[in-house]
Amino acid sequence: MEVNGKDDLKAPLLPSSDSVAVSISRPTSNGDKKTKMIMFKIRGIKCASCSNSIESVLGNLSGVDSVMVSPLEGQAVVRYLPDLISAKTIRETVKDSGFEVDEFPEQDIAVCRLRIKGMACTSCSESTERALLMVEGVKKAVVGLALEEAKVHFDPNITNTDHIIEAVEDAGFGADLISSGSDMNKLHLKLEGINSPDDLTVIKSSLESWEGVNQVDMDVKDHKVTVSYEPDSTGPRSLIQCIREAGGGRNLYHASLYIPTRRRETEKQLEIQMYKNQFLWSCLFSIPVFIFSMVLPMLPPYGNWLDYKAHNMLTLGMLLRWILCTPVQFIIGRRFYVGSYHALRRRSANMDVLVALGTNAAYFYSVYISIKALTSDTFEGEDFFETSAMLISFILLGKYLEVVAKGKTSDALAKLTDLAPDTAYLLTMDDDGNVISEMEISTQLLQRDDIIKIVPGAKVPIDGVVINGQSHVNESMITGEARPIAKRPGDKVQMVIGGTVNENGCLMVRATHVGPETALSQIVQLVEAAQLARAPVQKLADKISRFFVPTVVLAAFITWLGWFVPGDAGIYPKSWIPKDMDAFELALQFGISVLVVACPCALGLATPTAVMVATGKGASLGVLIKGGNALEKAHKVNTVVFDKTGTLTVGKPAVVSAMLFPKFSMEELCDVTIAAE
Repeated sequence: MEVNGKDDLKAPLLPSSDSVAVSISRPTSNGDKKTKMIMFKIRGIKCASCSNSIESVLGNLSGVDSVMVSPLEGQAVVRYLPDLISAKTIRETVKDSGFEVDEFPEQDIAVCRLRIKGMACTSCSESTERALLMVEGVKKAVVGLALEEAKVHFDPNITNTDHIIEAVEDAGFGADLISSGSDMNKLHLKLEGINSPDDLTVIKSSLESWEGVNQVDMDVKDHKVTVSYEPDSTGPRSLIQCIREAGGGRNLYHASLYIPTRRRETEKQLEIQMYKNQFLWSCLFSIPVFIFSMVLPMLPPYGNWLDYKAHNMLTLGMLLRWILCTPVQFIIGRRFYVGSYHALRRRSANMDVLVALGTNAAYFYSVYISIKALTSDTFEGEDFFETSAMLISFILLGKYLEVVAKGKTSDALAKLTDLAPDTAYLLTMDDDGNVISEMEISTQLLQRDDIIKIVPGAKVPIDGVVINGQSHVNESMITGEARPIAKRPGDKVQMVIGGTVNENGCLMVRATHVGPETALSQIVQLVEAAQLARAPVQKLADKISRFFVPTVVLAAFITWLGWFVPGDAGIYPKSWIPKDMDAFELALQFGISVLVVACPCALGLATPTAVMVATGKGASLGVLIKGGNALEKAHKVNTVVFDKTGTLTVGKPAVVSAMLFPKFSMEELCDVTIAAE
């Protein structure tokens, strides 16, 4: 039975029969079955016959365990198996019977985080966000371009993470699940003593029937198991004991902790190396093209050999530039074609579209010039192969610098998580409170209500309450207070925080929050959420970038037209047109320049990258910044007030200088100094 709060006292004792309230309970264990209970009010129940018909209809549904409908209050209580039927189906069935039921409340909303691959600019993140919001059951979706992550709020009764990932992939991007609501308490174990698939089946069934276990995923090949559980009901050591007992008391099976490889760090290093390699390969071809087109022709007689005609008017220099530029355009620059294809398939345009348009215009016009020179003995033209090759090289350099900056930010967050120790001393107590045994275990195996011993100089592994001993704890890394705080049983400040340092005494602490529930973990989550949140100026940039690419393409066409038509009509002097070029080539050069210069990389990436780096660096220095909104308003601050000594000072006054006046002797000065001390 739940305790009524202050808000409940204000509620009417007899609510209107037209009101609808829906609530969904936590899963409960019913033997080997996991059931959920849903309570809701139904409009339109006029007599007992109506309630009986609703009970009959719902009772016939596969997966419904029990149904009770009160005709007096108009309230239904349904217990069902979520694996067989969803709450949405139950609601729709009631509606089909001629009664009204409102939407489910927000508290039954699950949250998942996804790693998004292949986003190049703001247009990509906008497309991903729209694709996620179109999924039925998704309530809210936020996509961070700089962080390359998406945070999705969804109704687990309507959709799941598989459907969400599928929607992202249909939009043309890759997606990996980073975490979901059930991942907050997830245990990874390596199994030993497995001789056949039947052993894995036995262990899985034992875990699934264990109280508090939500989900069990088995890796048959590597003999690993991942268990999602409710920390209020069970814990890591209990689950390991469950696996041991699955062998029938003969200790056939054993389980040990293992830390899965951090895919994020591995993928980040691979991405950095990929862009570095692509840039170096691009330079290998682009630099010779640049030298052959811009440097050697200006240094006669060293560049005279480039004017040697291979066939008709096709020079050796033009042929070499064509050969060297082609792999840059189609092999190294393949990613821009792929990105353009997916963007155009989504009926949107991004940075890849602009790059592909600009480089292809330069490349294929140069091919046209080369073929015309090959087939003519009088034609003279200028190619733009160096424009295409150098543009791709510079953009790859920009992407490389961008991913390196992102990697440094994730390192700052990793330093935060390293504040917590790897091991802790677990005590076993008897009924009288005496210590029976002491064992050093991994902090990942700690559970709620465990008794932990913290020796002087050790870090606190969990959040908890001091039950024995007294000491001073340095909490500066969490609170900023430089002075150690006294800790003893019964004090108002008897709580200790994970990641802080015990200084001079031995403490016995009862764990209240472990794993992702500790204050330190919440700080890391706060910083990650701040990096994902959009600053107001970034929202403005996102709106602009949606129309930016079509506007740039139109501007490039108008630029080309504005130079070609007057040039062809002889409106401006012929001397403006460089030698070996005509009005069309000059106009095309200006049009390509507009496409190239106007790539919206900076527009979409400048703000989120700055916010991400600032929040990550601030977190590593002990300053928590709640997103770009706070950073954007920082310039308006003209006064900073500190509420305690120790934030700016160490709390230990010290003599910084001394001056002896002529009328005082050294002996008198020493006497006064000693008296003052």
